[in-house]
Amino acid sequence: MAVESTVRKQIADATALFRSAPHNIEVEQALLGAILINNDAFYRVSDFLQPEHFFERIHQMVYEIMGSLVRSGKSATPITLKTFLPADQEIAPGLNASQYLARLAAEATTIINASDYGRIIYDLHTRRSLITIGEEIVNAAYDSPVDMPPQEQIEEAERRLYEVAETGRYEGGFQRFAQALTSAVEVAAKAYQRDGKLSGISTGLHDLDRMMGGLQRSDLIVLAGRPGMGKTALATNIAYNVAKAYRAADPTPDGRIETANGGIVGFFSLEMSAEQLATRIIAEQTSIPSYRIRRGEIEPSDFDRIAEAAREMEIVPLYIDETGGLSIAALAARARRLKRQRGLDLIVVDYIQLLSGSGRKAAEGRVQEVTEITTNLKALAKELAVPIIALSQLSRQVESRDDKRPQLSDLRESGSIEQDADVVIFVFREEYYVKNKEPRLGTEEHFKWQAEMEAVHGKAEVIIGKQRHGPTGTVQLQFEAEVTRFADLASDSHLPDRM
Repeated sequence: MAVESTVRKQIADATALFRSAPHNIEVEQALLGAILINNDAFYRVSDFLQPEHFFERIHQMVYEIMGSLVRSGKSATPITLKTFLPADQEIAPGLNASQYLARLAAEATTIINASDYGRIIYDLHTRRSLITIGEEIVNAAYDSPVDMPPQEQIEEAERRLYEVAETGRYEGGFQRFAQALTSAVEVAAKAYQRDGKLSGISTGLHDLDRMMGGLQRSDLIVLAGRPGMGKTALATNIAYNVAKAYRAADPTPDGRIETANGGIVGFFSLEMSAEQLATRIIAEQTSIPSYRIRRGEIEPSDFDRIAEAAREMEIVPLYIDETGGLSIAALAARARRLKRQRGLDLIVVDYIQLLSGSGRKAAEGRVQEVTEITTNLKALAKELAVPIIALSQLSRQVESRDDKRPQLSDLRESGSIEQDADVVIFVFREEYYVKNKEPRLGTEEHFKWQAEMEAVHGKAEVIIGKQRHGPTGTVQLQFEAEVTRFADLASDSHLPDRM
C-alpha cells in the first residue's frame, strides 16, 4: 500500500508539472470575432473585461485597439485594426496580422454570446491569478522568513486575494489621461444624481456638506478634539446618517451592486462597545437621554419609541467591530473582507491612538508607529476607494491657551497625522469650558457667566483646519449633549419672530 501511495503521488506530481494555466483560446477568438462583425458587442463586455484578462498576447493587443477605436466613435474592423499591428510579423502559425484578423471575422459567432464569452475569459483570468497567488503563498510558507510571521503572511494573502476579487481597479501602473477624465466626468454625473448634488457622500449635516462637498472617496479625514468635545458623537452621527440614507443602484453588467445614495458603513470602535454605540444612536434617534436608557428610567411611551426606532434601525447597513487593540494590518484585512462580503462605502476608526502598528515600528518608538498607522490608513482609503474618518486625540497644550480652539500643531504624537490626512476637522465646544468656570451663585460675575453660557449653550464649532479639495473655515452646529446629537444650527433669519 505504501509503494502504491508513493507511485500515485509521483504520477500526480509529474502531471502537475505539465499542467498549463487555465485558458480557452477558442472563446477568446470567438469574442474578438463577434466584436469585429458587430462593434456593439464590445459594450456588452467592456464594463468588466480588460485587455490583460486575455491569455494570448495578440488577443490583448487586438482587444485594446478595438476598445480605443470603438470609444472614439470609429469602426473596429480587420481593415482598420491591421494598421496598428505588425504588418509582416507572423502572429499565428502561417498567418500575419491581416490574415489572422480576417480569419477571426470569418469564424465569428453571434453577438448574443458575447457576454457569456466575456465572463468565461474573465473567470479564467481570475483562476490564473489565484494559481499565482497560491504558489507564492506556498513558497512563502516553506521559506518562513524571519521578518514575516504567519499572521503577516495571512494578511498579505488576504490583501492579494482582495485585489484579485477587485481585478481592474487596483492594478497600479500608469493610465492614460483620457481614463482619468472619464472618471472625473462620471463623478460629476453621480454628484448630479445624488441627493444634495454632492460629489461625495453626504454627512447628513448640510452646512458641513456645503464646506466639504461631502465625504470624498479615497480621502483620509482626521476628526480631532479634546476629551468631552464630542468627537465620537459626531462620528457616530455621521456614520448613522450615511447608513440610513443608503440606497443601492441597479447591478452592473458583471454583477456588482453599486451605491446610489448614502453608503454601507464599517465602524471600528476600539474604545466603546457595540452596545454603548447602539445606545447612543437610539438616544439620538428617540431624543431620550442615553443615561436614562442605561438606567432603565423610561416611561412606557419611551419604550414604545425605542422599540419603533430599533425596528427602523435593524435594516440600516452599519457594521460595528468592537475589538480592542487592533493592529493596522488586521483592521485593513477586516475592512477588505467587509467590502467583499457586504459592500463598503465609509470606514470610521475610533480612534488612531488605540491602534497598533507592526512590531518593528513599535520598537522604534510611538512616533514611528503612529506614522505607519496614518500612512496605512491613507493607503487603505485609496485601495478600497472609500473615505476613512479617523478620530484622534489632541495634546494637552490646548488647555494652556486662553483661546482653546485647536490648531493643526495640537495633533498628538506625530506630524504624519497632519501630513497624511486629506482633511483635518476639529470639534470645539466653548460651552464645555465656560460651564467649568461657574463663579459663586448670586455674585455679579455669576450673572455675567449666565449671559455667557446662554450665548454658547447648545452650540458647537467644527473647524476645518486642512482640506486638500476645498476651503478651510468654521461650521456652526447645534449640539444636544443629553442625546449626543449634532444638527444644523438654525440661523437667526430662519427663527420665528420673538414676541
